Amino acid sequence: MANLTVAVLGPTGYAKNLGKKGTSTDITFYNLKKGTATLTFIEPTRYPDRLAPLFYAVSMADAAVVVVDQLDATFGECLLMLQAAGVPRGFIVLRNYIAPEQVTPLLKGTALENYECVEDDPIVLRERLLDEAASAHADAETKETCIVPIDHFFNVRGIGTVVLGTVADGTLRKHDELRVFPTEKKALVRSIQKHDDDFDEASVGDRAGIALKNVDEEDFDRGYVLSDDPTLRCETTLTGTLDLVPFWKTPITEGMVLHLGHWVQYLPSRVVAVEGATVTVELEKELVFKAGSKAVVTYLEGGSLRVAGTITLE
Repeated sequence: MANLTVAVLGPTGYAKNLGKKGTSTDITFYNLKKGTATLTFIEPTRYPDRLAPLFYAVSMADAAVVVVDQLDATFGECLLMLQAAGVPRGFIVLRNYIAPEQVTPLLKGTALENYECVEDDPIVLRERLLDEAASAHADAETKETCIVPIDHFFNVRGIGTVVLGTVADGTLRKHDELRVFPTEKKALVRSIQKHDDDFDEASVGDRAGIALKNVDEEDFDRGYVLSDDPTLRCETTLTGTLDLVPFWKTPITEGMVLHLGHWVQYLPSRVVAVEGATVTVELEKELVFKAGSKAVVTYLEGGSLRVAGTITLE
């Protein structure tokens, strides 16, 4: 079963035309299954009032659908977040008589320049995305370890603790014993479901419901990571190289509060040192990451420009 996760950015509720509604909090999931191909759509329900839902939706996505009713600051912010998160493929749905030649110049020179402008036809769009899903993650490497960032968690009567997440790396297997990062707790995988069907394993890109033993709902928070990868790090003090978006004008200075986003973690940090493009920040909670990873950097006091760029974590 091949899965493609798609961020749907635009008017709230557009994704209901693409799939069946699932879990809904500040982000809402919609699901579609056809044969062996599945699609997971994510809408940032509480965006643009809050920036975090936009980050969560984009950070989990393999592709994007951007619905454009007007060329405004919100549209621009969505493009910057997609660029920062490195979402390489997508479709731009043009409405209200907006023409492709009004949009394509905005994408030139960015990771989004290969996005295709299409008409507002959800049926055609679903089929295009199902075709994309069939080839999604075809070259993913099979590994003995796995990394699964957690976005939701709850208790199910008769089953116990269940977490929802998308496999970011490696292969998740039934009966794996995994650490719940950044804690020291260990959890045993009792069962794995993908789109309501039981499986013995889940691979990169698969969205899974995972029933666990030896842990409780209270042991989790959004952004926690299930993994047995020994290279994972948990740090509250981070040094990295900033790559700011071209439009960024505000100097990054000591004392600024920046939010760092990585996998499904979105944490506040305070800048404690700046030397050229090298920045050191301190966080209240540990960030889980692999050395060399990139995190999205946002500045919530930035007014109409809140997406600052990325930081490469040393």
